[in-house]
Formats: sequence, C-alpha cells, structure tokens
Amino acid sequence: MPEAAQFTSIDFTKVLLAEDIKISMDGKGAWRDNVFVERLWKSVKYEEVYLRAYETASHARASIGRYLDFYNGRLPHSRLGGKAPDQTYFNQPLLAAA
Repeated sequence: MPEAAQFTSIDFTKVLLAEDIKISMDGKGAWRDNVFVERLWKSVKYEEVYLRAYETASHARASIGRYLDFYNGRLPHSRLGGKAPDQTYFNQPLLAAA
C-alpha cells in the first residue's frame, strides 16, 4: 500500500482543524482520496513546472494554464484509449431524459 499522501498526513490535517477548516474526503483519510489529484500534480510538476523558470506568479499561472489546456484537450491518455480527457468527457452519448 502506498504511503499516506501529504493531504492526509496528521501534520497537515492538524493545521486545517486548528483553523476550523472542514476536511472533505471520500474515506477515512485513505491515500486513495487524493490519488487522482496527486497523479495530475506529478504530471504538471515534471512536464511543466520543473522545465520552466517563471519570471512572475502571473507568468507561472499562464504557463500552467496552457499546460492544463494541453493536458485536457490534446494529450492522449492510455487509460482513455488514446483520447484526451476532453474528448472522452464531451463526447459521451446523451443520457435519455427520465
């Protein structure tokens, strides 16, 4: 089983609880609660952030935004049959009206 994610660590959750911030997770602090976000963040870091030297926060925001547009709109994902997430999400057949 993977190690606990940073978002479910005791040190992190204590800070949130001390500030009366509600913690929302699917399970009881299980690593899998954030696994999809952590996978995305790993891709963003290694394919975008670590390759750039941003001059300002606004440059970083714009560049990361372009990367996320690419990631969702054009990057083929093996788990989606070689399609980009947007192709998969927006090309679903419409559900019949109830």
